[in-house]
Amino acid sequence: MSDQPHETDQNRPGDAPAADATKVTRRDFVATTAAATAAFMIVPRHVLGRGFQAPSDILNIATVGINGMGGNNTQQVMSENIVAICDVDFGLLDRKLKSWQDSVNAQPAGGGRGGGAGGGGGQQREPSAEELLQRRWKDFGTSKAQEAANAKWAQVPQAQKTRRFVEQQLPKLQKYRDYREMLDKQKDIDAVIVATPDHMHAVIASAAMSLGKHVYVQKPMCWSVHEARHLAKKAAETKVVTQMGNQGHSQDEARRGQDYLAAKAIGDIHEVHVWTNRPLAFWPQGLPRPAALPANTNLTWNNSSVTRRLAASMVGDYPVPDTLSWDLFLGVAPDVAYHPLYHPFNWRGWVDWGQGALGDMGAHLIDHPVWGLNLGLPSIIETTSTPFNGYCYPNATKTDYVFPARKGMPEVKLVWYDGGLTPPRPEELGEEKLNGEGGILYVGSKGKMIQQTYGARPRLLPFEKHNDYGAPKEKMGRVPHQAHEMNWVNAIKGKDEISSPFSYAAHLTEIMLLGVVSLRAGKKLHYDGENMRVTNETASLETRPSDTPARASQPTANELLTRKYRDGYSL
Repeated sequence: MSDQPHETDQNRPGDAPAADATKVTRRDFVATTAAATAAFMIVPRHVLGRGFQAPSDILNIATVGINGMGGNNTQQVMSENIVAICDVDFGLLDRKLKSWQDSVNAQPAGGGRGGGAGGGGGQQREPSAEELLQRRWKDFGTSKAQEAANAKWAQVPQAQKTRRFVEQQLPKLQKYRDYREMLDKQKDIDAVIVATPDHMHAVIASAAMSLGKHVYVQKPMCWSVHEARHLAKKAAETKVVTQMGNQGHSQDEARRGQDYLAAKAIGDIHEVHVWTNRPLAFWPQGLPRPAALPANTNLTWNNSSVTRRLAASMVGDYPVPDTLSWDLFLGVAPDVAYHPLYHPFNWRGWVDWGQGALGDMGAHLIDHPVWGLNLGLPSIIETTSTPFNGYCYPNATKTDYVFPARKGMPEVKLVWYDGGLTPPRPEELGEEKLNGEGGILYVGSKGKMIQQTYGARPRLLPFEKHNDYGAPKEKMGRVPHQAHEMNWVNAIKGKDEISSPFSYAAHLTEIMLLGVVSLRAGKKLHYDGENMRVTNETASLETRPSDTPARASQPTANELLTRKYRDGYSL
């Protein structure tokens, strides 16, 4: 992800703290500003005079889960005060802090780029045949709406923000393993970034919102459909500013795609295809749990025996690292013995903690048709897959959704593909291939449109239509510098309109997670969204026949809409 900017007057290290005569505390001001109308004006620094710091200028932010995207999100808001970081693995936490320190130490004096004299630079490579095919589509460049949004405040280089954090904030940073201890002890936190494994998103965000703290939660917003609805309700009740980490929602090209849809450039859309290559080469799926073979087990080399051999091959002496609290990692999830196969990162492929490729990338891809076509909740969901053992997501899935007609808009059939599965290549692409990472294909009554992951590079098909149509009329507002995290920060301060709040993100997340429920239930779902209920089953875990132990332990689809938490955790 690119560097995310901030306002130049948000960070003035030379400014002295506000005098005691100032009766408005910074935290009170932040809370008031978040609920104020757009017409409310923030008190600027110059009104208070030199030596005073406007209470709205700097937020105190804590991060829970610093590895991966948590570290990235934290870097983007280093114009603010990073006052606390919580992670169940201090090894990962300390490594991340050291990486920031090392990056600052490696910066040349004066912040320049360095390098030698110009001239030469090597030969430019010839474009590939595929690149030449893609160049047939006109590139309309940055939208005027984006340029206008960018002019609202200036960017500051990420290196400068990181240096400020390392030199001024790191010496005072508080570190925690347990988010509950952090929220209980540290009273100066205004806002919390939640970037833990998926299964912990809801309880942490809910606890923070209950204390009046604004929250930024990585995608998927949560682990279950019930949690999504709970978080949306809690956000509305507490009136805090919320954002899900689907950063494509704030990008100029994604919003240009929305402008095409709003203009009905391809007519009424009745079919959408969405695909990703995940989990391919990112994290493993389709695995058995590590399990020892009983003594004197006779195995052949059929599929079942190979799977059992693979499970046995992963058994070993793997003590929990001293830096890791495995019990805190498990959190709300069932008790599972530690194995390095699960942590870090690979948790995404396991049902107890993650939501597979659909949960990971649906927020970046399904987002755009849900947004642009005003899709409600689906009435039918059916997921099919490669072999699925119930605890590690399969290597590839396909989910068919049916969305009812909306006012003036037809029924939409949306198909999700992952793990290397893709839709048929539209003939309007000519010899060009579908993007290997992922994309979105809209089929309308007057043509087709395609986008890449995050909603990037919207193109009408074929290229002649795209070039003749031109850039669409710009109706959709833009986010300054496409800075998703800073959009959240500035919305808290009343300076921007939030991009992907829980009121929207919960709806998107529910759609994604229904596909996972269909997979785990092993059936097509008929869904009553108004009542959050699957209607084509009546049995429950307690009442349905227990003809075999496996059947008795298999939850129904309705039971899969929520989950039971371990003791010590609740919403």
